[in-house]
Amino acid sequence: MRIGIIGYGKMGHEIQQLAIEQNHSVNLIIDLENSDELNPVNLKKVDVVFEFTTPEAAPGNIMKCFNNGVPVVSGTTGWLNNFEQVTNHCRKTNQSFFYASNFSLGVNILYNINRSLAKIMNRFPEYEIEIEEIHHTRKLDSPSGTAITLANEMIPILDMKDSWKRKGDNKETEIPVQSIREGTVPGTHSITYESEVDKLEIRHLAKNRKGFALGALLSAEFLMEKKGIFGMKDLLLI
Repeated sequence: MRIGIIGYGKMGHEIQQLAIEQNHSVNLIIDLENSDELNPVNLKKVDVVFEFTTPEAAPGNIMKCFNNGVPVVSGTTGWLNNFEQVTNHCRKTNQSFFYASNFSLGVNILYNINRSLAKIMNRFPEYEIEIEEIHHTRKLDSPSGTAITLANEMIPILDMKDSWKRKGDNKETEIPVQSIREGTVPGTHSITYESEVDKLEIRHLAKNRKGFALGALLSAEFLMEKKGIFGMKDLLLI
């Protein structure tokens, strides 16, 4: 694949390194200092774009790629209030879009386990539920997109819960979500069910960012020759 990267932070660097190891070519790198180079001439040089920027920049970047016939794989979080606008534009331009709040294969397996466990635990309301996420201090959004996805997938399953909220003075109907920012932690997510007699916990701990880059590259390969909107459930068939 001929790859373009928008957002040359830690994930952008990781994707570039892994792409080269897998014999792909990185033909375009866009960051703050050369944002004007995201133009039709340069977009003709790539088969797919990886978009890992900021919530403010993501929708415009993605739609610019669609306008130039380039598929997009995006992992930017915190912009989903514009998700419908972006996906409608994808359909209108007959393009391809792959979005995930987390590209780690392990995290997406965790999503599947989490949904299955929630169905079981819905029968046992004596257990209190909590989600915790830990990330590096430079992470912009809080709670993480992964924590929000975990919570949102539990809410339709759990009869006693109708929303999530940051941990604090939570109502019984709210899933408390605790966010911790420390050091250089790539990402740790835990879901706990605790009663007076025991505590059940499922957790995913990322050792480094290579797992995220691997999932993103697999997503791009999956997207080739397809039209429409896709996510990790499509890739993993879960």
